[in-house]
Amino acid sequence: MALFGKLFEKKYCSVCNAELGVFGKTKLSDGLLCKECAGKLSPYFTGARQTTVDKIREQLSYREQNKKEVEKFNPTRTLGTTTKIYIDEDEQRVIITRASDWRSSNPDVFEYDQITGCSYEVDETSTEQKYKDADGVEQSYNPPRFDYEYDFYINILVNHPYVNSIRFKYNRNTIERKGSAEYMSAENACKEISEALTQVQEGVRAAKQPRAAIQCPHCLATTVPDASGRCEYCGGALT
Repeated sequence: MALFGKLFEKKYCSVCNAELGVFGKTKLSDGLLCKECAGKLSPYFTGARQTTVDKIREQLSYREQNKKEVEKFNPTRTLGTTTKIYIDEDEQRVIITRASDWRSSNPDVFEYDQITGCSYEVDETSTEQKYKDADGVEQSYNPPRFDYEYDFYINILVNHPYVNSIRFKYNRNTIERKGSAEYMSAENACKEISEALTQVQEGVRAAKQPRAAIQCPHCLATTVPDASGRCEYCGGALT
């Protein structure tokens, strides 16, 4: 009876104290989280079971602050299809989201230096073709024949307090033939995304490198190249 009573004992969200139903709750390392609070966390956050209530409260506080950053975000470049990557080149920030109304969905705003890597991969799935013999039994062809399907995935590495990596499928529909126009289009788009975010990473690294003083070939002054690679005195190109 004690076990039966414990099973139906009322449980409450450790963050907002809302009463929890039988379903729709998330287990934390030292408490429980309701569906409403869980829905406010970063969409790319994983590992709730290993996270404390205090850490969840910290993340929810960050998520409220993130809303203000989303309001200020103005994309200058957009990449992707179902999941899109919006880049604010002026403020050097990135958001990655499936939401069409992304301002309302509160996607995480990542600084350029928080994007640490990007690559893509092609997932190939094979299904063997078979035929039925005179007795209606499925048989393999000799040699075996296969149908293939292809899906492209983007992998983004992130240095962020609540997100380590983001992985999503690029193509809306599975691609049935390698080398087809649809296949090549997806591959080129994935290359563009990978190169764009890699350039973001490389640009941050280059900006952190100290610029050495050199002699200007135009005015012969010793100068440090400015952001556009020009002499600070005469404006002549140094690169």
